[in-house]
Amino acid sequence: MSESKLAGQFFDAAIGLLERVRDEEGARITEAGAVIARAVASGNRLFAFGAGHSSLPAQDVVYRAGGLALMNFLAVPGTAGVDVMPATLGSALERVDGLAGAVLDSSPASAGDVLIVISLSGRNALPVEMAMNARAIGLEVIGVTSVAYATETKSRHVSGTFLKDHCDIVLDSKIAVGDAELSVDGVDAPFAPASTVVTSAIMQAVMAAAAGELVARGVEPPLLRSGNVDGGHEWNGRVMQEYGDRIFFRH
Repeated sequence: MSESKLAGQFFDAAIGLLERVRDEEGARITEAGAVIARAVASGNRLFAFGAGHSSLPAQDVVYRAGGLALMNFLAVPGTAGVDVMPATLGSALERVDGLAGAVLDSSPASAGDVLIVISLSGRNALPVEMAMNARAIGLEVIGVTSVAYATETKSRHVSGTFLKDHCDIVLDSKIAVGDAELSVDGVDAPFAPASTVVTSAIMQAVMAAAAGELVARGVEPPLLRSGNVDGGHEWNGRVMQEYGDRIFFRH
């Protein structure tokens, strides 16, 4: 099979997943956007969390052109990327009980705020406890996960539950267990994961829905402009000054 054919098959698979999410999760995505807009309009704060590669869609909505300035990344040291050495340490930390509670206790998150928890499998202790602890202190929790894992794998948390069991809203990425869209004869392992593409699209769709809801409420969405267009830095400076008490990535 030619390389170009495989590349095209990956695009087809990703597009198919995006279409499924658009058609099947659209109402919940709109609902999640409304939750975020309500928090913005009410003076509350916004946070996103993900570990490992699930951190990429969370980081994608923080401090970026065209994004909500109020979205903050809730970082758990050692789990947010492959810069930790060895990289396998990040995976190990996801299974440590109690880590999520310690991070939340030392964070600025408080009752009334919104936390988006991203975890493809939703089965490890860190995302499960992040959602559990966040709700316990009064945050609204939006989970972005593959619901298939909850029926085809076992939870690694002592409760036996998954991320989806501790969220106010669950957005299903539709990713199959194993996160690999392609397989060919002669290659023993499936390959070409699509979770980052799809989950990032979900996150941007939620942000778009939130912006629309804010406009409907008569509130100008606190959006950032590109620093690479004329006037962008000045625009962003004004937004960050106005909302500085809810923007933690600049402190």
